[in-house]
Amino acid sequence: MKNNVLKYHLWFTGLFSLVFTACNTTYRVKLGEENEKKIYNLKYGEAKKQNMDVFIPSSFNKKNPAVIIVHGGSWKLGRKEHMKMIQKFLHKNNIPTANINYRLVNKRITYKEQVVDIGLAIQKVNSLAEKEGFLKNNYVILGESSGAHIAMLYGYNNPDQIKKIISLSGPTDFYTENYINSFYSRYSSPTIQDVVGVKFNRKNLSEEFKKASPLANVTAVPTLIFQGDLDLLVNKKQGLALDSVLTEKEIPHQLILMKNTGHTPRFFSRKKRENIIFPNILKWINN
Repeated sequence: MKNNVLKYHLWFTGLFSLVFTACNTTYRVKLGEENEKKIYNLKYGEAKKQNMDVFIPSSFNKKNPAVIIVHGGSWKLGRKEHMKMIQKFLHKNNIPTANINYRLVNKRITYKEQVVDIGLAIQKVNSLAEKEGFLKNNYVILGESSGAHIAMLYGYNNPDQIKKIISLSGPTDFYTENYINSFYSRYSSPTIQDVVGVKFNRKNLSEEFKKASPLANVTAVPTLIFQGDLDLLVNKKQGLALDSVLTEKEIPHQLILMKNTGHTPRFFSRKKRENIIFPNILKWINN
C-alpha cells in the first residue's frame, strides 16, 4: 500500500512537471474587446519562478475581491499553467485573477520562502489595482494541494489582505497526535520534512511543524474546503480536522466532502468539476 501511494504521488506530480516544462515563459500582453487584458509571465521578483499571469475581464464588480491562484505539485514541482482551467473559468465569470508561480522547495528553499513569494506577488498585484480598477488588499486566495497549504498559511496570517480562502485538497496538519500516529504520516512525513527544512522526529517533534500547519494558524478568515474521501495524497482527516477547528472557533466556513473521490478531482472528473467544484468556488467568491 505504502509503495503504491508513493508511486502514485511521483507519477501525478511528475506528469504535470513534464507536460508544462515547454510552456512559453515570455512576458506578453494580450488585449481583447472592451479593455479586457491578459498579462502573461509578469515578474514580481528576480528569481526565475517569481512570475504570474494576470487576467482582467472587460467588466467586473469593482468592489468584489480579485482572486490569487496558487498551484500545487508537492511543493517541489508544478507550474501556474496547471491552474489555467480555473483561471479561465473565473475570467469567463468576470473575476480578476492572478495565477502565480513561486520558488519550489529544494535544499535552500522551504515553504517559508513560498509564503513570502505569495506576499511579493500580492504587492505586485496591488501596484496594478488602481489602473485596472479593482481594490488593493481585497483578495480571495485559492490554492490546490500543496498550493492550498501555503495559501492557507498566507491567508490566515494576513487577514488584512485576504478576505476568503479556498482550499482544494490542501494538507492542514503536520503536528498533532492524530497526524504523528497515523499511517498517512509514515509516507508523507519525508516530504513534509523537506518542506519544513527540519528533521521529522515523531518522538520529539520540532515546534517548526506546528508553525507550518494551517490548523495551528487559523484566524477569522472564511474558508471553503474541498476534500476527497478517498484521497491518498492528502488524507481526508486533514480536511476534517480543519473543519473541526473552524467550527470550534465559530469561523464561517464550508466543508465539501466529496464521496468516492481522490486527490484534485477537477482533473479527472468533469462531472464533479462542473457540478460541484466550480459552482461552489463561484458562490464562495461572490457571496
